[in-house]
Amino acid sequence: MAADAPRADVGVFGGSGFYRFLDDVTEVEVETPYGPPASPVHVGTLGDRTVAFLPRHGADHQHAPHLIPYRANVWAMHALGVTNVFGPCASGSLQPEVAPGSFVVPDQLVDRTWGRPDSFFDGSLGGPVHHVAFGDPYDEALRRIAIDACRAEGVEVHDGGTVVTVQGPRFSTRAESRWYGSQGWEVINMTQHPEAVLCREAGIRYAAIALITDYDAGLEGTDIPTVTMEEVFAFFEANVETVRKVLFRALQADLPAEPLDPGPGLERA
Repeated sequence: MAADAPRADVGVFGGSGFYRFLDDVTEVEVETPYGPPASPVHVGTLGDRTVAFLPRHGADHQHAPHLIPYRANVWAMHALGVTNVFGPCASGSLQPEVAPGSFVVPDQLVDRTWGRPDSFFDGSLGGPVHHVAFGDPYDEALRRIAIDACRAEGVEVHDGGTVVTVQGPRFSTRAESRWYGSQGWEVINMTQHPEAVLCREAGIRYAAIALITDYDAGLEGTDIPTVTMEEVFAFFEANVETVRKVLFRALQADLPAEPLDPGPGLERA
Protein backbone atom coordinates (compact mmCIF):
# COMPACT_ATOMS: atom_id res chain seq x y z
CA MET A 1 0.00 0.00 0.00
CA ALA A 2 1.32 3.45 -0.90
CA ALA A 3 2.75 5.47 1.94
CA ASP A 4 0.37 8.34 1.15
CA ALA A 5 -2.75 6.15 1.29
CA PRO A 6 -5.51 7.62 3.45
CA ARG A 7 -5.94 6.42 7.02
CA ALA A 8 -9.22 5.68 8.77
CA ASP A 9 -10.15 5.18 12.39
CA VAL A 10 -13.46 3.37 11.92
CA GLY A 11 -14.66 0.84 9.39
CA VAL A 12 -17.87 -0.75 8.12
CA PHE A 13 -18.24 -4.14 6.45
CA GLY A 14 -21.26 -3.99 4.17
CA GLY A 15 -23.47 -7.06 3.89
CA SER A 16 -25.89 -8.54 1.38
CA GLY A 17 -27.71 -5.69 -0.36
CA PHE A 18 -25.41 -3.07 1.17
CA TYR A 19 -22.59 -2.39 -1.28
CA ARG A 20 -22.13 1.39 -1.09
CA PHE A 21 -22.21 3.78 1.83
CA LEU A 22 -20.62 7.24 1.63
CA ASP A 23 -20.43 9.71 -1.24
CA ASP A 24 -17.22 11.42 -2.35
CA VAL A 25 -14.93 8.55 -1.44
CA THR A 26 -11.39 7.56 -2.36
CA GLU A 27 -10.97 4.00 -3.61
CA VAL A 28 -7.94 2.41 -2.01
CA GLU A 29 -6.37 -0.78 -3.32
CA VAL A 30 -4.78 -2.66 -0.43
CA GLU A 31 -2.31 -5.46 -0.98
CA THR A 32 -2.43 -8.18 1.66
CA PRO A 33 -0.56 -11.45 2.25
CA TYR A 34 -3.88 -13.19 1.57
CA GLY A 35 -4.57 -11.65 -1.81
CA PRO A 36 -6.92 -8.78 -2.60
CA PRO A 37 -9.89 -7.98 -0.38
CA ALA A 38 -13.41 -8.40 -1.71
CA SER A 39 -13.26 -4.93 -3.27
CA PRO A 40 -11.22 -1.74 -3.05
CA VAL A 41 -11.80 -0.01 0.27
CA HIS A 42 -13.86 3.17 -0.01
CA VAL A 43 -12.54 5.84 2.34
CA GLY A 44 -14.57 8.97 3.03
CA THR A 45 -15.46 11.39 5.77
CA LEU A 46 -18.47 11.66 8.04
CA GLY A 47 -18.25 14.81 10.13
CA ASP A 48 -14.75 14.84 11.58
CA ARG A 49 -14.36 11.06 11.27
CA THR A 50 -12.65 9.13 8.47
CA VAL A 51 -14.55 5.97 7.56
CA ALA A 52 -13.41 2.93 5.59
CA PHE A 53 -16.18 0.94 3.89
CA LEU A 54 -15.73 -2.52 2.39
CA PRO A 55 -18.58 -4.71 1.08
CA ARG A 56 -17.64 -8.13 2.42
CA HIS A 57 -19.20 -10.01 -0.52
CA GLY A 58 -17.70 -7.64 -3.11
CA ALA A 59 -19.30 -4.73 -4.95
CA ASP A 60 -21.46 -7.08 -7.03
CA HIS A 61 -21.99 -9.83 -4.45
CA GLN A 62 -19.56 -12.04 -6.29
CA HIS A 63 -18.22 -13.87 -3.20
CA ALA A 64 -20.39 -16.56 -1.63
CA PRO A 65 -20.27 -16.47 2.19
CA HIS A 66 -17.94 -19.46 2.52
CA LEU A 67 -15.56 -17.99 -0.11
CA ILE A 68 -15.33 -14.40 1.13
CA PRO A 69 -11.66 -13.38 1.51
CA TYR A 70 -12.17 -12.66 5.20
CA ARG A 71 -8.49 -12.50 6.08
CA ALA A 72 -7.76 -10.04 3.27
CA ASN A 73 -10.79 -7.92 4.23
CA VAL A 74 -9.76 -7.59 7.87
CA TRP A 75 -6.08 -7.15 7.01
CA ALA A 76 -7.06 -4.24 4.72
CA MET A 77 -8.91 -2.52 7.56
CA HIS A 78 -5.96 -3.04 9.88
CA ALA A 79 -3.53 -1.71 7.26
CA LEU A 80 -5.57 1.51 6.98
CA GLY A 81 -5.35 2.07 10.74
CA VAL A 82 -8.94 1.14 11.56
CA THR A 83 -9.49 0.39 15.26
CA ASN A 84 -13.30 0.08 15.39
CA VAL A 85 -15.55 -1.81 12.96
CA PHE A 86 -19.30 -2.18 12.67
CA GLY A 87 -20.58 -5.19 10.73
CA PRO A 88 -24.18 -4.83 9.57
CA CYS A 89 -25.52 -8.11 8.21
CA ALA A 90 -28.72 -9.61 6.86
CA SER A 91 -29.81 -12.38 9.24
CA GLY A 92 -32.62 -14.79 9.97
CA SER A 93 -34.56 -15.19 13.20
CA LEU A 94 -34.69 -18.43 15.18
CA GLN A 95 -37.19 -17.20 17.78
CA PRO A 96 -40.78 -15.93 17.37
CA GLU A 97 -40.14 -12.79 19.43
CA VAL A 98 -37.31 -11.68 17.12
CA ALA A 99 -39.42 -10.40 14.25
CA PRO A 100 -38.35 -9.46 10.73
CA GLY A 101 -37.63 -5.74 10.57
CA SER A 102 -36.08 -5.64 14.03
CA PHE A 103 -32.38 -5.39 14.75
CA VAL A 104 -30.25 -7.57 17.00
CA VAL A 105 -26.89 -6.47 18.41
CA PRO A 106 -25.52 -9.87 19.43
CA ASP A 107 -23.21 -10.56 22.34
CA GLN A 108 -22.39 -14.20 21.58
CA LEU A 109 -21.48 -16.32 18.57
CA VAL A 110 -21.58 -20.02 17.69
CA ASP A 111 -19.52 -21.25 14.73
CA ARG A 112 -21.07 -24.03 12.62
CA THR A 113 -18.90 -23.46 9.53
CA TRP A 114 -16.10 -25.64 8.22
CA GLY A 115 -13.04 -25.26 6.01
CA ARG A 116 -12.87 -21.48 6.15
CA PRO A 117 -9.40 -20.03 6.73
CA ASP A 118 -10.15 -18.30 10.02
CA SER A 119 -6.92 -17.13 11.64
CA PHE A 120 -3.86 -15.01 11.00
CA PHE A 121 -1.98 -17.21 13.47
CA ASP A 122 -2.14 -20.69 11.95
CA GLY A 123 1.50 -20.71 10.84
CA SER A 124 0.56 -20.55 7.15
CA LEU A 125 2.82 -17.56 6.46
CA GLY A 126 5.65 -18.70 8.67
CA GLY A 127 4.47 -16.56 11.55
CA PRO A 128 3.74 -17.63 15.11
CA VAL A 129 0.89 -19.89 16.16
CA HIS A 130 -1.20 -17.89 18.61
CA HIS A 131 -4.40 -18.65 20.55
CA VAL A 132 -6.65 -15.62 20.93
CA ALA A 133 -9.07 -15.20 23.85
CA PHE A 134 -12.59 -15.08 22.44
CA GLY A 135 -14.99 -15.61 25.33
CA ASP A 136 -16.75 -12.35 24.49
CA PRO A 137 -16.74 -12.11 20.69
CA TYR A 138 -18.19 -8.60 20.45
CA ASP A 139 -16.87 -5.37 21.90
CA GLU A 140 -19.19 -4.14 24.64
CA ALA A 141 -18.50 -0.44 24.07
CA LEU A 142 -19.36 -0.70 20.38
CA ARG A 143 -22.41 -2.82 21.18
CA ARG A 144 -23.74 -0.10 23.46
CA ILE A 145 -23.15 2.53 20.76
CA ALA A 146 -24.99 0.42 18.17
CA ILE A 147 -27.93 -0.20 20.50
CA ASP A 148 -28.21 3.49 21.39
CA ALA A 149 -28.08 4.41 17.69
CA CYS A 150 -30.92 1.99 16.89
CA ARG A 151 -33.06 3.36 19.70
CA ALA A 152 -32.36 6.96 18.71
CA GLU A 153 -33.60 6.13 15.19
CA GLY A 154 -36.75 4.50 16.57
CA VAL A 155 -35.69 1.01 15.49
CA GLU A 156 -36.80 -2.04 17.47
CA VAL A 157 -33.55 -3.52 18.74
CA HIS A 158 -32.73 -6.58 20.84
CA ASP A 159 -29.86 -6.03 23.26
CA GLY A 160 -27.78 -9.19 23.04
CA GLY A 161 -28.41 -12.61 21.63
CA THR A 162 -26.47 -15.46 20.12
CA VAL A 163 -25.82 -15.60 16.39
CA VAL A 164 -25.05 -19.00 14.88
CA THR A 165 -22.94 -18.81 11.75
CA VAL A 166 -23.70 -21.51 9.20
CA GLN A 167 -21.66 -22.46 6.17
CA GLY A 168 -24.01 -21.42 3.39
CA PRO A 169 -24.57 -20.59 0.70
CA ARG A 170 -27.74 -22.65 1.15
CA PHE A 171 -30.31 -21.86 3.80
CA SER A 172 -31.13 -24.25 6.66
CA THR A 173 -33.28 -27.34 6.54
CA ARG A 174 -36.25 -27.31 8.88
CA ALA A 175 -34.52 -29.89 11.10
CA GLU A 176 -31.40 -27.73 11.37
CA SER A 177 -33.44 -24.63 12.08
CA ARG A 178 -35.43 -26.45 14.76
CA TRP A 179 -32.21 -27.60 16.44
CA TYR A 180 -30.60 -24.15 16.38
CA GLY A 181 -33.71 -22.59 17.88
CA SER A 182 -33.97 -25.29 20.55
CA GLN A 183 -30.53 -24.24 21.82
CA GLY A 184 -31.96 -20.83 22.63
CA TRP A 185 -30.02 -19.08 19.87
CA GLU A 186 -31.72 -16.03 18.38
CA VAL A 187 -30.03 -15.22 15.05
CA ILE A 188 -28.68 -17.17 12.09
CA ASN A 189 -26.16 -15.73 9.66
CA MET A 190 -23.47 -16.87 7.20
CA THR A 191 -20.63 -14.36 7.69
CA GLN A 192 -20.05 -13.53 11.36
CA HIS A 193 -17.39 -16.23 11.58
CA PRO A 194 -14.53 -15.69 10.91
CA GLU A 195 -15.02 -11.94 10.50
CA ALA A 196 -15.43 -11.35 14.24
CA VAL A 197 -12.46 -13.46 15.36
CA LEU A 198 -10.13 -12.02 12.71
CA CYS A 199 -10.95 -8.52 13.93
CA ARG A 200 -10.09 -9.66 17.45
CA GLU A 201 -6.77 -11.10 16.29
CA ALA A 202 -5.97 -7.81 14.53
CA GLY A 203 -6.78 -5.76 17.64
CA ILE A 204 -9.88 -4.22 16.07
CA ARG A 205 -12.97 -3.67 18.20
CA TYR A 206 -15.98 -5.20 16.44
CA ALA A 207 -19.76 -5.14 16.79
CA ALA A 208 -22.37 -6.73 14.54
CA ILE A 209 -25.71 -5.13 13.74
CA ALA A 210 -28.05 -7.84 12.46
CA LEU A 211 -31.09 -6.75 10.44
CA ILE A 212 -33.63 -9.57 10.73
CA THR A 213 -34.96 -10.23 7.24
CA ASP A 214 -36.92 -13.45 7.77
CA TYR A 215 -37.81 -16.36 10.04
CA ASP A 216 -35.32 -19.14 9.36
CA ALA A 217 -36.81 -22.15 7.51
CA GLY A 218 -40.23 -20.74 8.24
CA LEU A 219 -39.55 -21.05 12.01
CA GLU A 220 -40.64 -24.55 12.95
CA GLY A 221 -44.18 -24.66 14.32
CA THR A 222 -45.41 -21.62 12.39
CA ASP A 223 -47.18 -21.33 9.04
CA ILE A 224 -44.55 -18.96 7.61
CA PRO A 225 -42.99 -20.38 4.42
CA THR A 226 -39.26 -20.92 3.98
CA VAL A 227 -37.28 -17.94 2.73
CA THR A 228 -35.59 -17.40 -0.63
CA MET A 229 -32.48 -15.40 -1.52
CA GLU A 230 -34.56 -12.97 -3.55
CA GLU A 231 -36.79 -12.26 -0.57
CA VAL A 232 -33.83 -11.67 1.76
CA PHE A 233 -32.16 -9.27 -0.66
CA ALA A 234 -35.41 -7.41 -1.34
CA PHE A 235 -36.12 -7.02 2.37
CA PHE A 236 -32.63 -5.72 3.11
CA GLU A 237 -32.75 -3.27 0.20
CA ALA A 238 -36.12 -1.98 1.41
CA ASN A 239 -34.57 -1.31 4.82
CA VAL A 240 -31.07 -0.23 3.79
CA GLU A 241 -31.82 3.44 4.45
CA THR A 242 -32.64 2.60 8.06
CA VAL A 243 -29.34 0.70 8.31
CA ARG A 244 -27.54 3.77 6.94
CA LYS A 245 -29.16 6.08 9.47
CA VAL A 246 -28.22 3.80 12.35
CA LEU A 247 -24.63 3.62 11.09
CA PHE A 248 -24.39 7.38 10.54
CA ARG A 249 -25.41 7.91 14.15
CA ALA A 250 -23.14 5.18 15.52
CA LEU A 251 -20.10 6.33 13.55
CA GLN A 252 -20.35 9.84 14.98
CA ALA A 253 -20.65 8.66 18.58
CA ASP A 254 -17.83 8.74 21.11
CA LEU A 255 -15.96 5.66 19.91
CA PRO A 256 -13.24 3.95 21.97
CA ALA A 257 -9.92 5.65 21.27
CA GLU A 258 -7.67 2.74 22.19
CA PRO A 259 -7.47 -0.38 20.00
CA LEU A 260 -7.32 -3.84 21.45
CA ASP A 261 -3.91 -5.47 21.63
CA PRO A 262 -3.29 -7.26 18.32
CA GLY A 263 -1.68 -10.64 18.13
CA PRO A 264 2.04 -11.11 17.35
CA GLY A 265 3.07 -9.81 13.95
CA LEU A 266 0.06 -7.51 13.67
CA GLU A 267 1.44 -4.68 15.78
CA ARG A 268 0.36 -1.23 14.64
CA ALA A 269 2.76 1.18 13.01
